[in-house]
Amino acid sequence: QVQLVESGGGLVQAGGSLRLSCAASGRTFSIYTMGWFRQAPGKERDFVAALTWGGGDTFYADSVKGRFIISRDNAKNTVALHMNSLTPEDTAVYYCATRPPGSIYSVNDPRAYSLWGQGTQVTVSS
Repeated sequence: QVQLVESGGGLVQAGGSLRLSCAASGRTFSIYTMGWFRQAPGKERDFVAALTWGGGDTFYADSVKGRFIISRDNAKNTVALHMNSLTPEDTAVYYCATRPPGSIYSVNDPRAYSLWGQGTQVTVSS
């Protein structure tokens, strides 16, 4: 059983940067794609970015393209989300999740992900 633990959230001023990390433990060989989602109060959980574990292919929401970078460290079984040029609209709880092989849902669909971390709060002040 894979477990996910996010860290790195916090309060930052607009224009600043944060780095989120998601540590995976357990049967990491079963992980195919790692994704980051975010959920603001009263809103649905939105896709942010995803990374295939084996091939290193990346996917980004249009709203973060060019500002956020998803990366992985296979030796440490971690996936990071580097967030730059943050705006108040980026304020949300950020979740990492795993998409198992063979999922019928696309990488930007939360239904594709079977395991979620507990989330980490990111607050961007204006």
